[in-house]
Amino acid sequence: MSTLTEGWPDAPEPLPAPVADNHCHLDVRIRGGVSIPVDEALDRAAAVGVTRTVQVGCDLEGSRWAVEIARQQPSIVAAVAMHPNDAARSETLEDDLAEIDRLAADPVVRAVGETGLDYFRTGDEGRPRQQYSFRRHIEIAKRHDRTLVIHDRDAHDDVLAILDDEGVPDRVVMHCFSGDADFARRCLDRGAHLSFAGTVTFKNAENLREALRVTPLDRVLVETDAPFLTPMPHRGEPNASFLVPHTVRFMADVLGIGVEELCRAIDRNTDEAFGGQWPSRVATVT
Repeated sequence: MSTLTEGWPDAPEPLPAPVADNHCHLDVRIRGGVSIPVDEALDRAAAVGVTRTVQVGCDLEGSRWAVEIARQQPSIVAAVAMHPNDAARSETLEDDLAEIDRLAADPVVRAVGETGLDYFRTGDEGRPRQQYSFRRHIEIAKRHDRTLVIHDRDAHDDVLAILDDEGVPDRVVMHCFSGDADFARRCLDRGAHLSFAGTVTFKNAENLREALRVTPLDRVLVETDAPFLTPMPHRGEPNASFLVPHTVRFMADVLGIGVEELCRAIDRNTDEAFGGQWPSRVATVT
């Protein structure tokens, strides 16, 4: 029996056109320390129309892994960074940032992130280090012409203030967008793409749906943040890229447009947001 399907939700109906999962963590271990085999996870996703992946690093180990797996898998591109919470507790932050800078130069790296601010898990004492790290990541993204992928939790005003102070890079993605319609407009005014995760399907997330409604179709992205933030109807179970169709269909319903129209927009937007096309995965098993 497939290791991926044991204990996981059934695959949804395939999408009518391909999309990319622009933010996932294939290296994160779940279910007693067992990680999903990468080839199997990619095949399972491709079988339902999720044919490209952005693998996101959150620390040095994860960022190095993202680069290595992107070198091995043409349908994956890498994002590298120190997550704001990791930056706040690092005792070697300058060395860490120097390594992220080095990794960002690799051609398989399309983005610097997830960086940003997280005031939910880090208290007042760690915020100056987060802010310093965020500024350095913005600098790195600009120097290497990489997309800036922003993690923003309970820090909307400071995220935008630092972006404005440092100068907004050419390409910015608000990962797992968590604001309301007003904040969406403020991000859009700065040229950002807004990426919606499974949280947009949650019953208590009307603010996210309002944000989605005011987002132009050419700025909308979709992600999993897998193995976290699993969409309805599987909230509470581990997430994976093959569950993206649940989120896409929900988003299409919120927007009042056809699923295929939204898929094609997301696919185009992914190219725009991450600096061009890269190869799609063709599933070898179903």
